[in-house]
Amino acid sequence: MSQPVLSSGSSTRPNTGRFPLVRTKPFVEESPWDVYRRIAMSHRPSVLLESGKPPSGQARYSFVAADPYLIFSGNPGRYTLETARGTTQRRGDPLSALFSTLGPCLVPRSPALPPFIGGAIGYVSYDAVRHYEILPSLARRDLPLPDLEFLFFDLVVAIDHRTQLLHMMFTPAPERLLAESHEALQREGNARMDELDSRLSAPYTNPSGSPIVASMMEGTHSEREYVERVQQCQAFIGAGDIYQANLAQRFSVAFNAEENQSLHTVSSNLYHRLRVVNPSPFAGLFVTGNLALVSSSPERLVQATGNRVTARPIAGTRPRGRTTGEDHVLMDNLRLDAKERAEHLMLVDLARNDLGRVCEYGSVHVEEFMTIEQYSHVAHLVSEVEGTLKPACSTLDLIRSVFPGGTITGAPKIRCMEIIEELEPVRRGPYTGSLGYVSWTGDVDFNILIRTMVLTQQRAYLQVGAGIVADSDPRREYQETLYKAQALFEALQ
Repeated sequence: MSQPVLSSGSSTRPNTGRFPLVRTKPFVEESPWDVYRRIAMSHRPSVLLESGKPPSGQARYSFVAADPYLIFSGNPGRYTLETARGTTQRRGDPLSALFSTLGPCLVPRSPALPPFIGGAIGYVSYDAVRHYEILPSLARRDLPLPDLEFLFFDLVVAIDHRTQLLHMMFTPAPERLLAESHEALQREGNARMDELDSRLSAPYTNPSGSPIVASMMEGTHSEREYVERVQQCQAFIGAGDIYQANLAQRFSVAFNAEENQSLHTVSSNLYHRLRVVNPSPFAGLFVTGNLALVSSSPERLVQATGNRVTARPIAGTRPRGRTTGEDHVLMDNLRLDAKERAEHLMLVDLARNDLGRVCEYGSVHVEEFMTIEQYSHVAHLVSEVEGTLKPACSTLDLIRSVFPGGTITGAPKIRCMEIIEELEPVRRGPYTGSLGYVSWTGDVDFNILIRTMVLTQQRAYLQVGAGIVADSDPRREYQETLYKAQALFEALQ
């Protein structure tokens, strides 16, 4: 029988001490992906947020959930709610509506539990910034995807990599906690966790090892065109418009899908390859009926636990060496490179400014500065900025203040986004947006969608960028984008 995690309740919060219902057992699978493929159903949306390679203890938990009870999607000025009872379309700001749909925080956070006990998991595309900032419309929007899409779950699996424990958690939505019998909800939760437990014990088949690519890779830029765009960025820098900008290019390819093979199957197999090639602390797989996001992101946009908020900007890249000696030389070169350090400092200051708008005066500080994190194909300079959220500011205020991340726009942020719209031929879509969760405890955690593929029914799209400053070597910046794409290319093969 599941054990409730007890809470005291208060005069403003109904007694929800029965919830969440929690069952805990040893984590015996090889990876969170093994849990995902046991419980995800090919005909229903599902999600995996995986801490594939936790550097310095940054990423402790992985989360798996399938079969949402509500799907929320939004575009400028309108949003859609899809449940088993039907689909409702409404007018309004989608991001505000998302938090309204989540409802009040009736279940207090518990240090004994993972931070996500249920709520919404989804993505916010880079272009969602247009919902609250005025930007020009020059680039082509060729992917008909929502600007944001979230799946609502009341049953979730959490894997604690520190304790090697697996938690199944059932937390009814706030409206159900307020309106329905808690005894009936407890019976429902136990029955659903019984069924989930049986799926976790079921056998599964290994994924296909056949190549996924079915055509030649197509890019939005030739090397010459990308170099010209870099030079245009540098002209804006020289004119004093900006200090630094992130310039991206996109590749796309048609992929194989065997007969009766769903988008879920293709994206799941692709994610498995990518997590082996490039394990990352903020990886994820997000699958709906017509979209899959396959991500091995190394970067956190923002995390909020209670009133403590953290941003973890990445800026500065080197390829990994072919030998240990070459690797050491490249890491020393990255650590001492004046151009990389100046760019990184600029973006740390931008993160401090973004947090400073919503954090208590004097609370924002740099907890970690210019450490090197190594991944399979590249290494990065990383810092961590922390602050204390003002009592008058909400989690929604926090997300609006930091989104999109400054490391993938440049500084100053708004002018850089205007220039990106001018120089990049297609809209970014989910790329450089964010994937993450909003928990019913009020906690949030979002990555930045880099090292990420967007899959539709016929094609895979991947984008990579480089930070441009006044003394950038345009051809070297082009090569940096290819280094960053290498793990994605390998996974497709």
